[in-house]
Amino acid sequence: MSYRTADTLRSVTLDDVRGAQKMLSGVSRVTAMEGSRHLSQLVGAPVHLKCENLQRTGSFKLRGAYVRIAGLLPEERAAGVVAASAGNHAQGVALASSLLGVHSTVFMPKGAPLPKVSATRDYGAEVRLHGQVVDETLAAAEEYAADTGAVFLHPFDHPDIIAGQGTVGLEILEQCPEVRTIVVGVGGGGLAAGIAVAVKAIRPDVRIVGVQAEGAAAYPPSLAAGHPVAVDNPATMADGIKVGRPGLVPFGIIADLVDEVRTVSEDQLSAALLLCLERAKLVVEPAGASPVAALLAAPDAFEGPVVAVLSGGNVDPVLMQRVLRHGMAAQGRYLAVRLRLTDRPGALATLLGVLSEVDANVLDVSHVRTDPRLGLTEAEVELHLETKGPAHCAEVGQALRDAGYTVIG
Repeated sequence: MSYRTADTLRSVTLDDVRGAQKMLSGVSRVTAMEGSRHLSQLVGAPVHLKCENLQRTGSFKLRGAYVRIAGLLPEERAAGVVAASAGNHAQGVALASSLLGVHSTVFMPKGAPLPKVSATRDYGAEVRLHGQVVDETLAAAEEYAADTGAVFLHPFDHPDIIAGQGTVGLEILEQCPEVRTIVVGVGGGGLAAGIAVAVKAIRPDVRIVGVQAEGAAAYPPSLAAGHPVAVDNPATMADGIKVGRPGLVPFGIIADLVDEVRTVSEDQLSAALLLCLERAKLVVEPAGASPVAALLAAPDAFEGPVVAVLSGGNVDPVLMQRVLRHGMAAQGRYLAVRLRLTDRPGALATLLGVLSEVDANVLDVSHVRTDPRLGLTEAEVELHLETKGPAHCAEVGQALRDAGYTVIG
């Protein structure tokens, strides 16, 4: 069964977005707009963060899901709704359905983070774990819709979804009327398309820049081809924008109204997430940090005032730990070294003394004495260090070499 109907192909207008804003009054939060002194200094103009990570359910997805479900006919509501998602759309659909008294079934991949699965259930959805990747989960949800008559809720490829997400754009104009550039992460394109519809109709001079992860960047080749193009095996830590093919409805809007789509690397995403946590005191998932990553990568490319949309904050704690360490490594603030030393009393203490002299903070030590690769009097040590930047990493390495240690990794 295909979810696409004549209704899904209709255009999205400013009136649609304004209607969605009225519908969402008292349902979604008008999220905060926070200034960032660090990013403002970097860009050379005011930079503000639109904090959709503080939205109900932790992302902007509630907006579109509520508008979509609220627009269903009574008989459609009675049949229930079904969705497929690894996290944010799932939670948005679950809460929106509960608020509107509609039964929701949400298919999630078997490997979905447990906190997201638990939250989706807590918001009231019936959760079914199916498949290893979202494409398999999506197929299961569409099959369920065909078998039961439940309404399939696509995460981004429907005008009502886009209109709901576009309310973020109206809030930006109200909170920062002097804005010149809006930077927003792009996966399937629903959020960027909605913001573009709202903002360009009122302020056509505002530049809108989309951001994709390099490993899941379907929009640049799609825009070049003039139609949606699939990217095989999209790969990125930013699961919120890990979409292999643009939606047909948002693609048309983005092609017409979004000024540019940039890409960022995994290192840049990690650094951005770390910056949001350390400097802005905001928990942001990698997809939500993608606009900040774009600012860090090319600060001179954006005319201010700039608004960066932090689209979500639902990050698995295990992933957060890995990403933060990755971000520290990317900034030269985390160093892993492996070396061999003579296995004698006091050898490890001597090594730690060398590191103390250069002010390297030891986070973890692995000390191996028994291994076929080692000589009779040798031991191998792996150290994880917190450092102060690339120059400090070089200083640590030189200090170890000066002390007679051979760094082997």
